[in-house]
Amino acid sequence: MADEVSRKQSRNVVFLVLVAALGYFVDLYDLIIFSIVRIQSLKDIGVPEADIQHEGVFIINMQMFGLLLGGIVWGIIGDKFGRIKVLFGSILLYSLANIANGFVHDVNTYAIIRFIAGIGLAGELGAGITLVTETLSKEKRGYGTTIVAAIGLFGAVVASLVGKEDWRTAYFTGGGLGFVLLLLRMGTFESGMYKRAEQSSISKGNFFMLFNNRKRFFKYICCILIGAPLWYVVGVLITQAPEFGKELGATEPLSAGTGVMFTYIGLSIGDIFAGVLSQITKSRKLTMLIFQVASTISVIFYLNAKGITPDKFMWLSFIIGFCIGYWATFNTIAAEQFGTNIRSTVATTVPNFVRGALIPINFAFDALVKQYGRITSAYIMLFILIGLALLALSRLKESFNKDLDYMES
Repeated sequence: MADEVSRKQSRNVVFLVLVAALGYFVDLYDLIIFSIVRIQSLKDIGVPEADIQHEGVFIINMQMFGLLLGGIVWGIIGDKFGRIKVLFGSILLYSLANIANGFVHDVNTYAIIRFIAGIGLAGELGAGITLVTETLSKEKRGYGTTIVAAIGLFGAVVASLVGKEDWRTAYFTGGGLGFVLLLLRMGTFESGMYKRAEQSSISKGNFFMLFNNRKRFFKYICCILIGAPLWYVVGVLITQAPEFGKELGATEPLSAGTGVMFTYIGLSIGDIFAGVLSQITKSRKLTMLIFQVASTISVIFYLNAKGITPDKFMWLSFIIGFCIGYWATFNTIAAEQFGTNIRSTVATTVPNFVRGALIPINFAFDALVKQYGRITSAYIMLFILIGLALLALSRLKESFNKDLDYMES
């Protein structure tokens, strides 16, 4: 009888990890799809070629702003009312917005719906990572979050393949995937840690708790800074591959869609390696350090690739992706740093604030380009972000063996 109960519990945990992973799959699909169909879709709705980059940055910034706002909203809901409610609410909003995106015919409507989709997407990763870290043992939770990220990141690969066809169909596909996932989530369950916290009278989901204690605030900012370089690489260096290709004297125009696809293939494989490495070394911090140094070196090779060919760009994208494959480890670190009563708030806001950091990064990068040119500006942004990330990493405590069943006062 005990063995039967144990097997049932194991199956439930496996199902939970799989559902969280598929949620992140859909999350990444939608985050990347605009980068894939940017040029095609904007041309189709009548944007002049000279305005495509400007309007594209406007739309992606609206999406990122939605992620920032949604990260706060869903994080608080996750701590106050449960992680499962976030998993259902976020995917429903995302699915409806994505389907609506397939019907747009002007830039402003496009941007507004991307903003709404961003709000919906914001809850996916944080709620999934929180559930997995709270459900698995401290010895195995690193493997769980690695599986979530590894499977999830292939959503970007699928987006790259689907996005090469009709862009409206690509958005309809994303919405359809969301509704399928909604049905799968009928079998998920709430974490035991949250259920125990729910019975407590202590404040839950209080976003301001992250700011009313200097030590807690500093730790929160450090969690955001260690992930910022990753999104800069994807959101600027790879997404603007056609523009970088011109600066590097590419033999043929470089495809952002191809770059994103191979970056995320590499990222998925890198995430598995990073997760396993953190389990072997029993250190999240050492793993992050190794991958951040490697990512800096890989980007330097990219920015020095004079006369780059599409084939070389494809391989460089894959290598860069592998070297920034610390996304799961980064998210696990954030979830492990804080107590159960604000863990969902942290785990949901941190990755979305990192994504949202693309807004000031884009503004800063564009300002630097006007002054120093694209390649020099890319170096300046890289070294600033990596420098801040390494400093932040040095200030965080190792969390590999940390017991997460506690609350913040």
